[in-house]
Amino acid sequence: MKVVNNLAPGGLESGGDTPTIRLFALLEILASKDQRYTLPDLVQETGLPKPTVHRMLQQLEGAGLLRREGDSRRFGVGTRLRRLAENLLLNDSHHGARHAVLRHLVEEIGESCNLTALSGSEVVYLDRVETAAPLRFYLQPGSRVPVHCSASGKVFLAQMTPAQRRRLLAHAPLEAYTPKTLTQFDQLEAEVQRVRKEGFAFDNEEFLPGLLCIAALVPSADGPSNLCVALQAPVMRLDPERAKSLLPALRRAAEALARIDADNSTPTSGAESDIEPDLDPDTRELA
Repeated sequence: MKVVNNLAPGGLESGGDTPTIRLFALLEILASKDQRYTLPDLVQETGLPKPTVHRMLQQLEGAGLLRREGDSRRFGVGTRLRRLAENLLLNDSHHGARHAVLRHLVEEIGESCNLTALSGSEVVYLDRVETAAPLRFYLQPGSRVPVHCSASGKVFLAQMTPAQRRRLLAHAPLEAYTPKTLTQFDQLEAEVQRVRKEGFAFDNEEFLPGLLCIAALVPSADGPSNLCVALQAPVMRLDPERAKSLLPALRRAAEALARIDADNSTPTSGAESDIEPDLDPDTRELA
C-alpha cells in the first residue's frame, strides 16, 4: 500500500514500503503544516486504511513523538519530536560556520550576540558568543526565553498570520517577568505590527531587568525563517538608539548566516528539491 505524500516524494520508493518508512512519512505530513490532523484527515492524506493509520498514530503517541490536543481527536507534534528538531539545529555540521559569523559580529560591535530559533511558545538559543566586557548577562546555548518577551520571539511572531499568533499565545500565558513585559494581547499585537513594518524587534528590559536586546531575521529564500540573530547588552551600555545604529552589522551577519544555510540546501549533481513550500503568503516575509 503506497502512502500518497507529495510532501516527501520518493520517500517510500527510495527506502521501501516498510512500517518504519510509513511512520516516518506520517511524521513528515504532521510536521509539514501549521495545523492539527484528525484520524480521517490522515487517512485521506496517506491513502492508507483507517485501522493502519490508527495503529501508527498509537505507536507514535506512545513514543512521545505525537500528542493529542484539544478535544483529543487531533494530533500534534510531541515533545520528543520537537527535541529532535532542536538537537538537529544545535548540532548540525554548519555549527562551526555559524559560530564564526557570531564571533566576527561580536568583535565588530563589542556586545554579546546569539542565534535563536522558535520552539513552540519559546525561543531557544542555538549558539551564543559573549562579549569580553566585564559587565554582561551570561546566557548559554540551550537557554529558553518566552516568545512574548524576547526580541527574537517578536520577530518570529511577526512572520505569522494573526490567527497563528492567537493560537500560539492562547496556550502561552503572557507572564510578567519585569514591569516592562507586555502582558496584554492587544499590546503585543501592536508591537508585532511595528516589527512587521520596521523589520527588527526590541526586548527593552522585558525579560530581565537591565537587559536590552535587538533582533533581526535570518532571511530564507524558501519561505518563513526559523532563525534570528540578536545582540544583547546592559542598558547602561546600550540604549534603543545606539542599538538601531548597530542594525547594519546585525543584518550583514544575518545575510552571512543565510548564505551558510543556502549552501547547505543547494541540490548536488543536478538533483532538484523534493519539497515545494505550501505556505500562507502572509507568513513568507516581514511586511
